[in-house]
Amino acid sequence: MLFRNRFLLLLALAALLAFLSLSLQFFHLIPVSTAKNGASSKSRKRIMPDPVTEPPGTDPVYEALLYCNIPSVAERSMEGHAPHHFKLVSVHVFIRHGDRYPLYVIPKTKRPEIDCTLVANRKPYHPKLDAFVSHMLKGSGASFESPLHSLPLFPNHPLCEMGELTQTGVVQHLQNGQLLRDIYLKKHKLLPNDWSTDQLYLETTGKSRTLQSGLALLYGFLPDFDWKKIYFRHQPSALFCSGNCYCPVRNQYLEKEQRRQYLLRLKNSQLERAYGEMAKIVDVPTKQLRAANPIDSMLCHFCHNVSFPCTRNGCIDMEHFRVIKTHQIEDERERREKKLYLGYALLGAHPILNQTIGRMQRAAEGRKEETFALYSAHDVTLSPVLSALGLTEARFPRFAARLIFELWQDGEKPREHSVRILYNGVDVTFHTSFCQDYHRRSPKPMCPLENLVRFVRRDMFVALGSSSTNYYDACHREGF
Repeated sequence: MLFRNRFLLLLALAALLAFLSLSLQFFHLIPVSTAKNGASSKSRKRIMPDPVTEPPGTDPVYEALLYCNIPSVAERSMEGHAPHHFKLVSVHVFIRHGDRYPLYVIPKTKRPEIDCTLVANRKPYHPKLDAFVSHMLKGSGASFESPLHSLPLFPNHPLCEMGELTQTGVVQHLQNGQLLRDIYLKKHKLLPNDWSTDQLYLETTGKSRTLQSGLALLYGFLPDFDWKKIYFRHQPSALFCSGNCYCPVRNQYLEKEQRRQYLLRLKNSQLERAYGEMAKIVDVPTKQLRAANPIDSMLCHFCHNVSFPCTRNGCIDMEHFRVIKTHQIEDERERREKKLYLGYALLGAHPILNQTIGRMQRAAEGRKEETFALYSAHDVTLSPVLSALGLTEARFPRFAARLIFELWQDGEKPREHSVRILYNGVDVTFHTSFCQDYHRRSPKPMCPLENLVRFVRRDMFVALGSSSTNYYDACHREGF
């Protein structure tokens, strides 16, 4: 009996202590166990991750992560957003190729060991990756413009070749294609189920990484497409200038821009010191190291989480990376201020923009050809277009960047057509130089097509500060 009473007393005392403990925790009078990030131990696995916010100042590592564009959860995008009475008429997509192996090697160091085969159990992965490989194996007889037919349709080397597209790059564009499929095909029915060859316009440079990126996006957009309906055109120039590539004044702008870059580099003592330290590590002259463009290889190490190279003299490290990346950011800032690059960009981007508005005008007239256009290109393609459009705050094109022009018809006024421009899913229409003023005067959510046409056919030449009224005269004017 006595034992039973003692047991009941202890049980009551334990209950009282538990109640007091919970009460003190509720009123924050004693600490509770927390995770390192400050969350309670029960909520470490969060259903929704914290939103990624930009650091308060310029952070070279943050900028590099954005450049890598490592595939993760599906991103939010503004493509295809319009009032209900608007109809989508045509879409024009410019992409930079996906993640690639470096184009340059840091002298006297081992190449980063990156596997360029496509493997299902390796990250990053996409549910359509295996099906993509299977479909590419069926495309050996595809009809492409020469010399594209000699290029492999997907990357397949256990040790990547220089400049080769990686599995990350394929996944990036499978994601891009699937996102555009959900918006443009499933939601807006841009193409019918029985679409034909002439409803697509596909163009790529002669690099395997651009052809393969274009095919990955196309497969995400049109899974298991009929190879007989696919025709990729070859573009010899990274500017996609077709038969209008000879432009002496554009080249003069480029020479002045390169001179500006050189002078800025000379002024950066911290950059020169970093190059000097790296040159000693790999035991080559500083000039030779600089010529090897080491940031290209370092970005590959960074994006793939591979250690920077070491020698018996030491290791290239994160501080060297920060210094070079910081200089790149400063170079972009000065480039916007000096505006020498703008002259190059206006003349460099004019041919491809002129082709695009031509297609838009034909679509606005009711023509059904080339409803969906895809240009698989490079950073040196997208960067001039962004600058020419007046998108001065746009970041340098990341891997698998996409720039999209949408053409819409107003259902209430069928003769009126409008455009939207989106960069990596963000609507930048009213940041363009040809639509900023219109946005201030009109409540309409899009920009009139005629604004873009007038900009390309007239205002681009006015922005050059010359009396030229056409591309040829602007390219050949005297006394520049």
